[in-house]
Amino acid sequence: MTDTSQSKLNTCPLCKHAGSVFYDKKNLLYYQCENCSGIFIDRKFLLNPQDEKARYQSHNNNVEDEGYQKFVSPITSAILNDFSQKHTGLDFGAGTGPVISKILDDNSFQIKQYDPFFHIQPNLLEDTYNYIACCEVMEHFHEPNKEFALLRSLLKPKGKLYCLTHIYEPSITFHNWYYMNDRTHVFFYHKDSIEWIKKEFGFSKVTIEGKLITFSD
Repeated sequence: MTDTSQSKLNTCPLCKHAGSVFYDKKNLLYYQCENCSGIFIDRKFLLNPQDEKARYQSHNNNVEDEGYQKFVSPITSAILNDFSQKHTGLDFGAGTGPVISKILDDNSFQIKQYDPFFHIQPNLLEDTYNYIACCEVMEHFHEPNKEFALLRSLLKPKGKLYCLTHIYEPSITFHNWYYMNDRTHVFFYHKDSIEWIKKEFGFSKVTIEGKLITFSD
């Protein structure tokens, strides 16, 4: 492998700085960014679109399941508290079971679904929204820099982007971590990564409450 090809493999897909080897076992290789502290998989281990879609289709996401509804409640409760029926929203990465949309629809909220595999409506990315829900999606981004630039552009003034993900902390034993056992999880965020996103994309504020991350315009 040449130095050039190696440099491409360990360049952080979020902030574009260099990463150093973080984990190299079980036929997997991860780097940690020396700038934003994000952890990202070596690109040669990224799944192809067909295998990635098949993995998502294996999830049992029943929108009527109370446990599933409770799981997404940090986002739905925040939206119901922060916005009203007159506002418009986007369920970004809605997946096979758009439970967030179902809960908000039940409360007469206006929300649309976009997903590159299951709700392919690129016209929705030409509009702007008061709020965007991004539930268990950001860890799947192959190109998080591009995806966050897009999400930022979709927000109306005073809008909010609600993300749900498990942030990596040094106290976590990585090789035993349930989150890295899903091969579609390719980028793990550190608190430094979240702060970098806030500054880079011009959010006025970011809050972290457990797994809920809220970026505000």
